[in-house]
Amino acid sequence: MFYNYKLIFAAMFLFAGLITSCQTKKNQEEKMDGYKYTNKLINEKSPYLQQHAHNPVNWYPWGEEAFEKAKKENKPIFLSIGYSTCHWCHVMEHESFEDTTVARLMNEVFVSIKVDREERPDIDNIYMTVCQIMTGSGGWPLTIIMTPDKKPFFAGTYFPKESKYGRLGMIDLIDRIKKTWEEKHSDVFKSADQITAYLQQAAKETSGSELTEDILDEAYDNFRQRYDKRYGGFGHRPKFPTPHNLMFLLRYWDKTGNPQALSMVEKTLTEMAKGGIYDHIGFGFHRYSTDERWFLPHFEKMLYDQALLAMAYSEAYQATKNPHYKKIASEIFEYVLRDMQDANGGFYSAEDADSEGEEGKFYVWSAKEIDELLPPENALIFKNYYGISEDGNYYEEATGSGTGKNILHVISSLDELSKDTQTGIEELKTSLERSRKTLFEYRNKRVHPFMDKKILTDWNGLMIAALAKGSVILNEPALAGEAATAANFILTALRKDGTLLHRFKDGEAVITGNLDDYAFMTWGLLELYEATFEPEFLKHALELTDKQIENFWDEENGGFFFTSESGEELLVRTKELYDGAVPSGNSVAFMNLLRLLKLTANTKFENLAAKLSKAFAGKVKDAPVAYSQFLSAQTFAFGPSYEIVIAAKNRDDKLQAVLEQLNGMFIPNKVVLVLTEKNKDAVTELAPFTKEYTATGDLPAIYVCKNYVCSLPTTDVNEMKKLLGK
Repeated sequence: MFYNYKLIFAAMFLFAGLITSCQTKKNQEEKMDGYKYTNKLINEKSPYLQQHAHNPVNWYPWGEEAFEKAKKENKPIFLSIGYSTCHWCHVMEHESFEDTTVARLMNEVFVSIKVDREERPDIDNIYMTVCQIMTGSGGWPLTIIMTPDKKPFFAGTYFPKESKYGRLGMIDLIDRIKKTWEEKHSDVFKSADQITAYLQQAAKETSGSELTEDILDEAYDNFRQRYDKRYGGFGHRPKFPTPHNLMFLLRYWDKTGNPQALSMVEKTLTEMAKGGIYDHIGFGFHRYSTDERWFLPHFEKMLYDQALLAMAYSEAYQATKNPHYKKIASEIFEYVLRDMQDANGGFYSAEDADSEGEEGKFYVWSAKEIDELLPPENALIFKNYYGISEDGNYYEEATGSGTGKNILHVISSLDELSKDTQTGIEELKTSLERSRKTLFEYRNKRVHPFMDKKILTDWNGLMIAALAKGSVILNEPALAGEAATAANFILTALRKDGTLLHRFKDGEAVITGNLDDYAFMTWGLLELYEATFEPEFLKHALELTDKQIENFWDEENGGFFFTSESGEELLVRTKELYDGAVPSGNSVAFMNLLRLLKLTANTKFENLAAKLSKAFAGKVKDAPVAYSQFLSAQTFAFGPSYEIVIAAKNRDDKLQAVLEQLNGMFIPNKVVLVLTEKNKDAVTELAPFTKEYTATGDLPAIYVCKNYVCSLPTTDVNEMKKLLGK
């Protein structure tokens, strides 16, 4: 993004005199359910908002009541955005929002609003962009000071109670805001108007020239330059998994045959699975690594990370046949289905990093615990394999001394351990797994981190896609069953009159769906169709896409807005493309449109995909590595791509044998349709071009088209492989 630095410096000049202590209302001090303070968040369903419902700060949820109060009392709004499993959100709450001195000042100077970014990503996207423009960085907790008409004039992230180490504290911040609001009132509003005008101008995409295949080489070269040859991953610390980067590199390798692209993927996946970022006892990945070795994680676990990483490991297994990747993918699914699945089939959002007020306490071990819980020979093997010592490997940052606590991370290969212990490989595997189960049962009795049990449509869409893809690649049909259960729950509980809702909690579905809800859910349904070949999933994917086009498409400039035409009117209607912690809705929608084109032969999807690609071409050219999911879709568009139609009499062993051969090959740029006597009418209604496709006797007929050119049908799987270039 190119920023208006004149505007930024003008805003910063204002902040210098801006960056509290007045008087209006006292916080409620009535006792309710044993709490001294209770604010307006008490009736909210969001776990994050509930966590702040008994702060002495007079918090309001986002809504007209708060804005009207701010206008009436001529107060600025203190907007605080975070999420329930955010460690520094907890710290700021404890230091400042639970502190009666800070709360009194906030209540006197501001109308304070709390927003759960996971519930309202539309609000978060706008004000996070503001923070990045004004400060050059962003993150959570996100702190915005704005006028009563929602226009921002100050932005930051975490603030301690007192100013220290060069970081502005809440007490000083409030005082400076108060003085600026009172003494430079017109300057504040002028600055807020300028910032808002810039946001609105920046949101207008202008089409670039069409992308060429050189953009793929440029993206690969950028990844190569940033690649960490020693530990895998890209850049230095902190390191985020960002699995869609790896999935792009797999596609680049498949297209070009470049071995280094595959090597970067394999090294990164291997090192992540060895590191402390992976939960070796209960499975699943933590949010990110604070160091370059993947050793010291930020311990929260997010649903979207599990989904995207499961896809990356599954695809790596399909491409390489390395059973280790299959093992990790299967373990991720085991964790999610065991710990994050609701009774209705949907999936919870996240598991906190903290338990008993301490980050990571649930996950670390002392050598003494290992010795007490395991037989001596098993304890020795376990400690040597996972790097467990008496001093601990989890050091105090300030002193550099050991804490006696250990983060499990693999420091020895099984071959090395076999030589050191004079124990066979299979015996080692048996010992390690027996020890893991013992420690898992023991750990299960500890105080668990908080689980955020809200169910989000977009993140569930990702998990549905992962389970369905995993079902196909790992040959685990039960995973498709779990994906179907979750999809049916979302389509029933979070869809009203064809329109998706964003959040489900305690039986309540609310908040107008955003682009990610539609795009990610459609992705899940497309993967689910190709896992089950049940036409209803393709039908739902088409229905959601039509609704997405109707409510989100930008007729003037192309691309999809993040918010629905029928949603709440905010400062600006943005279009997101950056493929950050999760891929953007536009990137996923781009791929969905291309797949729906190939599945249905409906050229409207081709036209929309072309316009979307052109709308964002300029942005992608500026920084291709920031748009890896978009480039995966662009790789599909460039081709070669394949449409495969298999016509069979029944869903029998002969058809299954063809599908197993097909599923064993890494062919990312393909779609598959299956016709049987039972489902043919339903499929041809959705994809009319398949009407004349028929089986050949008792054998399935395989029709392969490549780049809009079709070959004669075959019943020979070896011929099918030749047609697919395999």
